[in-house]
Amino acid sequence: MDTNWSCWLLIESPIVRPLLASALFVVALLPHAPRARAAAEPPAPIATIATEGDESSADSRALLRGLGARSSSDGPKRPENLPDDAILQSSGSVVGEISITPLDIFDTAIPEENTWLFRWANTLHINTRPKTIERQLLFKSGQTYDPRLLRETERLLRKTRYLREAWITPIAVRDGKVDLEVTTRDVWTLNPGISFGRKGGKNTSGFEIEELNLLGTGAQLGLSRRTGIDRTTDLLIYRDRQLGNTWWSVDTEFANNSDGKRRFVDLDHGFYALDTRRAGGLSFADDTRIDSRYDLGQVVGQYATRAKFATAYGGWSKGLIEGEVLRYRLGITQDERQFDSVGDKRPASRVPADRKLVYPWVSMEWLQDQFRETRNRDQIERTEDFQYGWQVSARIGYAAESLGSSENALLFDTAASRGIELDGKSTLLLSANASGRHDGSNFVDTVIAGSARYYHRQSQRRLWFASLSLEQGHKLDPDRQILLGGDNGLRGYPLRYQAGEGRWLLTLEQRFFTDWYPFRLVNVGGAIFADAGGALGNNPYGSQPRGVLTDVGIGLRLGNSRTALGNVLHVDLAFPLNGDRSISNMQLVIETKSSF
Repeated sequence: MDTNWSCWLLIESPIVRPLLASALFVVALLPHAPRARAAAEPPAPIATIATEGDESSADSRALLRGLGARSSSDGPKRPENLPDDAILQSSGSVVGEISITPLDIFDTAIPEENTWLFRWANTLHINTRPKTIERQLLFKSGQTYDPRLLRETERLLRKTRYLREAWITPIAVRDGKVDLEVTTRDVWTLNPGISFGRKGGKNTSGFEIEELNLLGTGAQLGLSRRTGIDRTTDLLIYRDRQLGNTWWSVDTEFANNSDGKRRFVDLDHGFYALDTRRAGGLSFADDTRIDSRYDLGQVVGQYATRAKFATAYGGWSKGLIEGEVLRYRLGITQDERQFDSVGDKRPASRVPADRKLVYPWVSMEWLQDQFRETRNRDQIERTEDFQYGWQVSARIGYAAESLGSSENALLFDTAASRGIELDGKSTLLLSANASGRHDGSNFVDTVIAGSARYYHRQSQRRLWFASLSLEQGHKLDPDRQILLGGDNGLRGYPLRYQAGEGRWLLTLEQRFFTDWYPFRLVNVGGAIFADAGGALGNNPYGSQPRGVLTDVGIGLRLGNSRTALGNVLHVDLAFPLNGDRSISNMQLVIETKSSF
């Protein structure tokens, strides 16, 4: 293959990416084309893990400098002579001119990024169009200047997969008008490659051709073939979070699977901002598949499922009032499940009874505007947005036989979350939810869950993390299993290893965020971790829960700073400390996740 392609085809593969990095290192040693300008800048800082007392040898510093340690940038700077936001607001200033600057993937003004390879990548990539950015701004010229809208718009832009960062900066004040500069940094969004992952002793793979920022419009179009744990899927997707110049979004999926097919269409105008007053949408899904029941990581039974789902809703709100938002939704949903035998005679292949629920519903949501920005918590060298205020929601509906339902039942779904800043270094994030139905005499298919996540900042590049989650079911439907294993946090064990009526999981993790930025492509981190958990209650389809399961391990983290193809690559070695003799004494976990 031509050297150019071997270096820059961004292959979405946890196995191939290290090989890509090696190829880029070879390219970095080749003579570079003449630079556009010779910038007299100090050398990039040497990569370090911020642990007290560490010193690197001169040879190590030279090597790390050659690999490209990070030279951080906080984005455009606000002119020092500009009044602060409080003065601008109190004086009744309005928004003046708005300039939009989508930046290339690589900044060729930085000597380490002014190479033929990176310039070539900038040339091939189609930057996000200014109109695409403009459609997402929550402010416009002539509107009263409100710094809160600037910060909220930055959060909206950061939620997109095709932008690495977004900054909105006041740059001038003239005659009561505040001129604003909107600056964004693009990432590589074309994915013509292969993927490979491993967790819980099982491999996954795939081939895809996918563009996550089609012609700079923010739309996503993809065609893929993926082999997962349960099935092989040929998938066509199209997504656009802003149809035309509106806030209507569309999400479509068409999949032909080895065990069936799936069709999904969603058209939605959600509460996209805190002050949004109206919402509405409709959604449809039709999915045929073969479902499996698991015990000790093995399939012990199978049955056929056809799931049909449709919903429509409308919503309204008075917007943001004194830092709080109250929203209402009214809708109707049809959720139908049909089951059949696949000829499997094992006891765990018992076919569930068909179920159809048609129900109108009403919901309420209350939240507080208390967002905070941080870095190096769940991401590596990316701005992260956390909601610290209360966010509470509740939905209730009634399924009636007169509407075509298979039973009369009251359905409910509630959730609550809140963040607490314990001190300047410690944060606690709490969440809880409950869902299910009541058939007039009993709660059925009811699940109550809660979680707590604790972060303690030890230094700029070290963080202690702990999480505890608990989930308990009651009279679960036969097509629902609560499973615990390598696919949901117990990293030293096979996928879907234990089953029961509930589960709990404790994770302790020492996180390291290094200053190493090899080839100016990935940010490097690491973790030392321990997991403990177990299934609760009875397992009607196999062995009973085996008590507390524990594991320990170490992991490499590669923060993807240049592409939209996943945020953090995990490479973990996990060692189970108990369990049955059939499991391996070491699990290799390779996967791309949205967080550390």
